[in-house]
Amino acid sequence: MKNVLSSVEDAVKLVKDGDVMTTGGATFHRAPMEFLREVVRQGKKDLVLIDREPAIDFDLLIGAGCVDKVRAGLLAFELLGFAPNFRKKTEAGEVITKEGACQPIIAGFRAAAMGIPSLPVKGMLGSDLLDISEILGSQMQFEDPFTGEKLIAVRAIEPDVVVLHAQYADEYGNVRIEGPKYEDVIKAKAGKTVIVTAEEIISNDEFRKNPDATCIPHFLVDAVVLAPNGAYPCSCFNRYDTDYDHIRGYIDAVNSDTFDDYLNEHIHGRASV
Repeated sequence: MKNVLSSVEDAVKLVKDGDVMTTGGATFHRAPMEFLREVVRQGKKDLVLIDREPAIDFDLLIGAGCVDKVRAGLLAFELLGFAPNFRKKTEAGEVITKEGACQPIIAGFRAAAMGIPSLPVKGMLGSDLLDISEILGSQMQFEDPFTGEKLIAVRAIEPDVVVLHAQYADEYGNVRIEGPKYEDVIKAKAGKTVIVTAEEIISNDEFRKNPDATCIPHFLVDAVVLAPNGAYPCSCFNRYDTDYDHIRGYIDAVNSDTFDDYLNEHIHGRASV
């Protein structure tokens, strides 16, 4: 096995301008925020972001000018409303936004993870989602060859880069996630390049003592970064809760047109934790 430990600076260099990228976790839970702060510091551009239910992870990149296109089932801040930079940049026409739905996005990741070109779904039939969420032929109606039933084929989603945050990893890229895994394991199988930030790096001997706890194996992972508090201001199960005061301050900065001040204080000044 190859040692894949990396600094966050070197790991972010694996992200290229224009890449299709997705992140792990969901809403304010276990998002790889320290990695994304470094994406902003390095000035990555024209990223295409796709996920089921992101929040401040996508919104930060959008607000910092790193994003060209967004596809999501829901991009919102839970009880705090719409993602503010996402809404502002979309309404201004500064990012291309395609509204999707959770089911086809998950199906697209699943198809890529399975190594097949598409998967059938049926939940969108009878809705307007077929019209408003179409992206480059990503969905197509067809008849099941066995029953004649009308279904929707969802094209595989194979991200160029998948970035996940976990509680534990070892030097070879084996990963343990405690609590809800969301679509993280599926995404790790679907992506071309997989980067994991971890609260702790523990030895491979520790992983071998409890192999059933390994949810992502080393051969799927290209880089591992030690990042204590790496999900902050989001939560990390069994470690820390979401800092909603910080997130309210973030929203206030966007709404008061002082987001550059937020970036200077919490990103470029490295004062986020």
